[in-house]
Amino acid sequence: MTSETIARMLSTNPVVVRRTLAGLRDAGYVRSEKGHGGGWVIARELRDISLLDVHRAVGGPRLFAIGNDNPDADCAVEKVVNAALENALREAERLLIARLGAVSLAELAHGFEAHCSPAD
Repeated sequence: MTSETIARMLSTNPVVVRRTLAGLRDAGYVRSEKGHGGGWVIARELRDISLLDVHRAVGGPRLFAIGNDNPDADCAVEKVVNAALENALREAERLLIARLGAVSLAELAHGFEAHCSPAD
């Protein structure tokens, strides 16, 4: 598919799609083909790519947008809350990383096909 086609499906700008796909290309998961009928193609078997691979390839260092914004807090309450959140987020991140690593794109494709196939 072209970046423009993908961008229309996602209601975003083709430049955003190209930046995202560049990370996937650099990781060897997709490649671009030039010319008529060209566009982005998956370069590896779907069973060999996990959601964690995709997350890492697109530069997703943080899994959660919440957390300790002030590690050197002076307030005792803030210090205690930060410590509690840090432990909880570390545990949640460990679980999420394990789950993302266990889900392949092949599983997602199978789920998509099952969801889109007509009912018997």
